[in-house]
Amino acid sequence: MKLQFSGLMAPVFTAFTENGEVNLKIIADYAKFLSANGINGVLVNGTSGEGMSMTVAEREQTTEAWLQHGHKHGIHVQVQVGGTNLPDVLHLARHAERLGADSILCLPELFNKPANVHELVEYLRLVAAAAPRTPLLYYHNPGYTGVNVNVPTFMEAAGSALPMFAGIKFTDTNLEMGVHCVAAGGAAYSVFLGCDYVLAGAFALGFNSAIATSLNVLPGLCARILQDVKTGRVEEARLAQNTLNRAAQAITLNGKWVPAMKAAMKIVTGLDMGPARQPLPSLEDRHLPALKKSLQQLNLLS
Repeated sequence: MKLQFSGLMAPVFTAFTENGEVNLKIIADYAKFLSANGINGVLVNGTSGEGMSMTVAEREQTTEAWLQHGHKHGIHVQVQVGGTNLPDVLHLARHAERLGADSILCLPELFNKPANVHELVEYLRLVAAAAPRTPLLYYHNPGYTGVNVNVPTFMEAAGSALPMFAGIKFTDTNLEMGVHCVAAGGAAYSVFLGCDYVLAGAFALGFNSAIATSLNVLPGLCARILQDVKTGRVEEARLAQNTLNRAAQAITLNGKWVPAMKAAMKIVTGLDMGPARQPLPSLEDRHLPALKKSLQQLNLLS
């Protein structure tokens, strides 16, 4: 297995100041918080991290800070390099490998979208050549990218063509396909679930890893779902999943996924991720009291 990681990985937010600058100073406390709550992996510059709204220099600086502080706590640092023009994707892949990233994740081309498995593999072949010594994973997120190839077929083709191909992040509620991905991966590839709402079902069906936004806000609740499934406590896992889903619904009632989750993180953990980067709208302050009340009613605030 090229990627020696299983369990829970947080797709970390990027903190922005009120004037729109990246706040790198908070990463030291952020890494410490995740480590103290049993999270031993982070995904940097992903969709939750608003990586596609950042400049190349900002993505590099954020990667550097997470590698510094994450590795200090024994955290696996995975870097998402896609979502921009190909020369910059390759530059970010080289940068991640040069600095010692533990793995690389890559979205497909978002404008000239790959139309089939062959085109997707050929795109990732270019990325793999830029970072030939680092495990490479594909970011399957069809609701976001519009790219929806047969993923098990892709995994087979990528495994044959790309020496360091290590697996996928599967952000999809299609658990039938997800289970086929897990079976296709076997012991050779990692398959990370990327959908918070179906963690319990996915774990029960054979997934053993997840990259879920709510791990930033409610890491203990997500860890409980995985542990309950592992120990055969199905009803407990179902109840914990129901609580997580109710929390996610309350959090996103009046805002979009990432900015609302960033606001909830400040309420729950005290870590201030700041606003979302425009044009993504931040959650309005007038909604915060109701959000806090909802989380209190779910017994998610100490």
